[in-house]
Amino acid sequence: MLNRRTLRIKVMQALYAYHQAVGSDFLLAIDRIADAFAPDLNSPEPQDRKLLQGQRKMAELIFKEWNKTGEESEATEDTDVNDAVKDAIKYYQKAVAKDATYYAGQMVYAAESIHNQYIHLLNIPEALLQVIEEERVRDSRRLTAAKEPLLDATRLLENKAIEKLINNLQLQDLTIRRSMRWHGEDELEALRTAWRNEMKQDPELLSYLAAPAGNYQEDQEILKHLYKTYVFKGESLPAYIEEDDLNWEENRAVVKNLVVKTVKMLDEAADENLVLMSLSANWQEDKEFAESLYQQTLADDEKYEKLIAESVQNWDVERVALTDKILLKMALCEMHLFRAIPVKVTINEYIEISKMYSTPKSKQFVNGILDKLAQDLTASGAIRKSGRGLLDNQ
Repeated sequence: MLNRRTLRIKVMQALYAYHQAVGSDFLLAIDRIADAFAPDLNSPEPQDRKLLQGQRKMAELIFKEWNKTGEESEATEDTDVNDAVKDAIKYYQKAVAKDATYYAGQMVYAAESIHNQYIHLLNIPEALLQVIEEERVRDSRRLTAAKEPLLDATRLLENKAIEKLINNLQLQDLTIRRSMRWHGEDELEALRTAWRNEMKQDPELLSYLAAPAGNYQEDQEILKHLYKTYVFKGESLPAYIEEDDLNWEENRAVVKNLVVKTVKMLDEAADENLVLMSLSANWQEDKEFAESLYQQTLADDEKYEKLIAESVQNWDVERVALTDKILLKMALCEMHLFRAIPVKVTINEYIEISKMYSTPKSKQFVNGILDKLAQDLTASGAIRKSGRGLLDNQ
């Protein structure tokens, strides 16, 4: 099931994308200033290009200073410059607010899409049977020149565990509502390749096909084996899934856990009303955690930037890797905002994420800064923890 580390990663990615977008918004605002003072080639009157260039540079300077300090400078005597700066500020603020909302939505969508991928992969066995049946029909119409016997996949086609999965009412409903059926030509071709080049040579599968039918546990075990060996490992299917889902590498463990648990639940007593796995034990609570962490980290960005700058000795804070800064700010926000999460848990989580997503030295850097800041903020009373196993810092 979805865990908090995965949610933290989704928040980090959303914040990273947001900051990249803000950089683009800044450049687009500068472009608006440049456009405001671009020579009009169709003007019947000659234009003073040096004046226009000077106005552009002045407007850019004022806008950049506002962006740096957050304070508007006194208006100049040149109304054209003032108007251009106001237009750039208005455009920039509107674009930044739009991006903040957009990436918050993308973050939630990225988390919820994990469950969509889970439903999508539960439809693989039905598609695999379709691929096997197509091959059987095709091969039955022509015999090979060497008269080689064809692989008899009847036992897999009549697999009772697969039948239970296909007939699950909730899976059928979610598949239709979310359009999660495995039917695209590219994905079917990936499945055909996996069956032809990988599965058909698998000794465990061949042994299963050669044995007498009627053992439900064996049906269930071979289904689990196919998932573990050819969907979450293997070559053709993982390559296709990774190409189709950019977040597959980080989502794989969560989706695998959901799928494998579902197959285990398909015991002989299970019927079509079996309830599938949920994204998390309490998705609404997890969603609120992620949204609060994202929004509050943005809201307190300047405060955390200052704290980090004061803690980085002999190092310009602007030279700190963006990913590291985002992780540090998220950790500080989490320490302040979520009183029931122990400081040590927060620090360890962001150290682990930094090992996966940042530079080789980030682990030590993030650990050192957070450890120092946590001690200082706890001592000052800025961070107060409460809850089971925790004491308020009174």
